Amino acid sequence: MANGVWHTGYGIEINLSLPDLGHPNRPDLLREITASVSERDPQLLECLAHHDKHECLSESGGKSPWMFIRRGRVGGRRPLVASHLPITHKATPEESAQHKATKERVVATAGRYGLDAEAEVPVAGRRSVSDAVVTGPAGLRVGWEIQYHHLSPSSVHRRSVSAVENGITPLWVAKDRTASLIDRAPWARVDDMPWRDIADGKEMVIRGGYRHLEVWRCVPSSERHCLVSQGAGHCGAIHADWFVPALCLPERKPVLIEDLVLRSATGESVPVYVPSRGSGRAGRHMWVSAADRARWEEIVDEKTPLPTTPVEEDDDVITFSEQEIDRSCRAGEDSWSVSDARPLRDLAQPTGGFTLPRLPAQRPGDSTRITPVERAAASAALGCPPWELGLCTGCTQMMRRYGPNSAMYCNVCRAILNGR
Repeated sequence: MANGVWHTGYGIEINLSLPDLGHPNRPDLLREITASVSERDPQLLECLAHHDKHECLSESGGKSPWMFIRRGRVGGRRPLVASHLPITHKATPEESAQHKATKERVVATAGRYGLDAEAEVPVAGRRSVSDAVVTGPAGLRVGWEIQYHHLSPSSVHRRSVSAVENGITPLWVAKDRTASLIDRAPWARVDDMPWRDIADGKEMVIRGGYRHLEVWRCVPSSERHCLVSQGAGHCGAIHADWFVPALCLPERKPVLIEDLVLRSATGESVPVYVPSRGSGRAGRHMWVSAADRARWEEIVDEKTPLPTTPVEEDDDVITFSEQEIDRSCRAGEDSWSVSDARPLRDLAQPTGGFTLPRLPAQRPGDSTRITPVERAAASAALGCPPWELGLCTGCTQMMRRYGPNSAMYCNVCRAILNGR
């Protein structure tokens, strides 16, 4: 993998292993050379061996002497790497067939539901094209991006922001749990299926990217573990977290691609971004029900918009090894397989969630000490509307005090009383 290139515009040699790229007087150089090839001159960066008129294996190997910059993955490091551009970029026949079949299935599904749908829709003055745009009855537009081969995080972000600026909600579809688009924008993952199965209507389950909100009181009778004590003991607080359908209690029905086509266009399912709470990730993008998103925003008392600027994760941080430039041609090492395997990004475990502290004991008639956020969380955890909340006669904790199936004492107090 090459660690240096020639910049044909400035007529300078760039050392990718140096923090300043060997040119401290050019602070924007990194941004310029890592821009998408579609946004710059494809012949901006040249193989050093080719520039020096030495042996360059690129053209004989089906590639050009012109280069692009990517982030490698070697032994846990993320160095900048110069790779040769292919003379023509083509997806494999299987990828192309899968892509076409999925796109046509989305459009056909929308048509069956009476929704407007169009394939290959230009966005932002034809600078990019959405695979399919589905328009709901209220005018909500969802741009489906079928991405079955690698795409850089910057390209995902750029195209997503362009879609949003043009009134389109992006919805990226992947088939690989390591796809870099995961959690860079609203996404969904399906199985790696033969294109004929996709075209024939075989069930396509959304395996990742769609979640349900679960709220529970952390007490011994809860089926869920404590988020604060990492599963040991019960803290008495109220927890809220997002779970894939298979990990919900009880287990939820899986979401099919047809479900998401309809729900995303009607607004029944919406994207939400949950910032990381100390996990080392920038955050999680997911599709959820509109009701779940409204309840989450009420519980956490905030609305987090989708990021409009790239959010860098720990795994994205560039590593600079400060080495001498290797001027030989590395065209035969440009394969993605040279790098370490990309890590799994579609992680089924919970997001880290949100915890409200144990509700304070109340005095009869003193409702002012319970905040609206705490009241909303208690309502969700206890499964009752806010007006059925009240105080336990014994410990004065919030409980389901009124309405059907209510009681005067909470479960803990009842257990104590029954044991006497």
